[in-house]
Amino acid sequence: MHDYYSARAAEYDKIYLKPERQPNLREMETWISRVFEGRSVLEIACGTGYWTQFFAPRAARVLALDAAEETLKIARARVPPSKVEFVQGDAYEIPAATGSFDAAFAGFWWSHIPLNRVETFLCGLHQALEPGATVVFIDNRFVQGSSTPISLQDAEGNTYQTRALSDGTTHRVLKNFPARAELLEAVRRYSQSAAYREWDYYWALEYTLAA
Repeated sequence: MHDYYSARAAEYDKIYLKPERQPNLREMETWISRVFEGRSVLEIACGTGYWTQFFAPRAARVLALDAAEETLKIARARVPPSKVEFVQGDAYEIPAATGSFDAAFAGFWWSHIPLNRVETFLCGLHQALEPGATVVFIDNRFVQGSSTPISLQDAEGNTYQTRALSDGTTHRVLKNFPARAELLEAVRRYSQSAAYREWDYYWALEYTLAA
C-alpha cells in the first residue's frame, strides 16, 4: 500500500476530477469545512491534503499524519503551515507525543484497513483522543460503472482492486466497501452517538467518543 501511494502521489488527486462526482464533492467539502470549527484535529492518512484544505482554516489546530513522504510534500505545498503540522507516520502506531486532540478525521482510509485490523486501528486512534472527541470518516461507496471493479476477494472477506498508474505499472490495492450496519457496529462500543450518511458515491460516519 505504501509503495503504491508513493508512486501515485503526482496523480493522486485525479480521482476527484470524475465529472459525475462533482456535486457530491462540493456538498462534502462544504460540510467538512464546518465539522471541526475550533477543534484540535488529528488527521489520519491525509494524503495530498485534499480534505485538509477544507477544514484546516476553521480548526484550532491540525496534525496530519501520512505514511508516504511523497504525498506529504504535496500536502505541505497545498495547505499553509500556520495551523497544520504534517508528519510522516504509521496510522497503526500514532506517535505518543502528538499532543491532545478533541477531533479526528480520516478520508478514504477505512476502506484500506484489513478487516482483521479495524478494531486495532480504532483502539489506537481513540487512545490519542480526548473523551467526547468528534470522529469523522469518509470513504467511497461502490458504484458500478464509476468505481474500479473488484478483482479479488480473500478468505477473510477483504476485497481488492487492480489499479494502473500512468507509468504503466499495475498494483493490487486493498479496497473494502463496508455497509452501514458494519460501520455502526464497529464503533458502537466506543461511541456515545453515531450517525451515518450517504451521497451517491460516498459515505460518512460521524460519532462522539465515549467518556
